[in-house]
Amino acid sequence: MSCLFCSIVAGDIPCSKIYEDESVFAFLDIGPVSEGHTLVVPKVHAENLQAGSAPDAEALMAAVYRIAPSIMKAVGADGYNLGMNHGECAGQDVMHTHLHIMPRKNGVSRSFTKTHPSMEELTATAEKIRAELQNLANVT
Repeated sequence: MSCLFCSIVAGDIPCSKIYEDESVFAFLDIGPVSEGHTLVVPKVHAENLQAGSAPDAEALMAAVYRIAPSIMKAVGADGYNLGMNHGECAGQDVMHTHLHIMPRKNGVSRSFTKTHPSMEELTATAEKIRAELQNLANVT
């Protein structure tokens, strides 16, 4: 069985990576519902949250805690939604644990409709987010 997200983490499929540590990999969604919509995945394959380990789940949330403020700052967001679909009946279409960070702006209608930005647009957004993460690392 081939896993799309395992292939992305392995570098076999290109992505707009924004963050990586020993346990977690984060990249922009190619069908974002908002600018900066990021997927955060554990590097160890698990079909869903309960199929993985508690330390992997903790690492996932720690990464969200660490990177969400930089995503918001990079795209000028005022807040964000977190989303996780658990199982096909809940809308999970890639069977690898993943959490969505969806930045939101005041005055903009909240939509969960996917958009289709170009790779150039995704790359530019990823660069802005990585720059914010680097700024944060230099401050702390």
